[in-house]
Amino acid sequence: MRGRSDQTQLIVLRGNSGSGKTTVARAIRDAYDRRGLAIVSQDVVRREILRELDQPDGVNIGLIDTITRYALDHGHHVILEGILTTGRYGDMLTALRRDHPDRSHFFYLDVSFDETLRRHATRPQSREFGADMMRDWYVERDLLPGAGEIVIDQTSSLEETVRRIMSRTLTTAPSAPPRDPPARSRRP
Repeated sequence: MRGRSDQTQLIVLRGNSGSGKTTVARAIRDAYDRRGLAIVSQDVVRREILRELDQPDGVNIGLIDTITRYALDHGHHVILEGILTTGRYGDMLTALRRDHPDRSHFFYLDVSFDETLRRHATRPQSREFGADMMRDWYVERDLLPGAGEIVIDQTSSLEETVRRIMSRTLTTAPSAPPRDPPARSRRP
């Protein structure tokens, strides 16, 4: 079933590694509590599906764009989350915003390098990469020109951040059918 794409919202969560993007995306989906909200994660597409390094003109950029557009065009709200640096992903993000006018919302999680390190130490990925790699990746306030990104700083709690994002975005349900009650649902 193809939904109404004129009702779908694109929510882009950007920020450095360890800034809380994935945690916020999952908390928004939990708070939304119905079907019709897709999470497109840069890490999942780039690292897990493609096993690709983050490089200019990487295959992941086009695949992220395609997955995001497909979900939006088929009646799903989308949370696109990742570091998504302006230098590599800016053109794709600008095109998504242009092609989804008045329903695209950009948020930048502005967290200091020291705080990202503290948070990173609590994650499973801490065994895969450490402070030196995170320092190489860290770009301070990498805001996307013209996107009107709302900056959320590290003093905002998870609950405050979710509430702030949802109050600006997910005010209507998408055209996808509501989630089945848990007792009747056979598959997630």
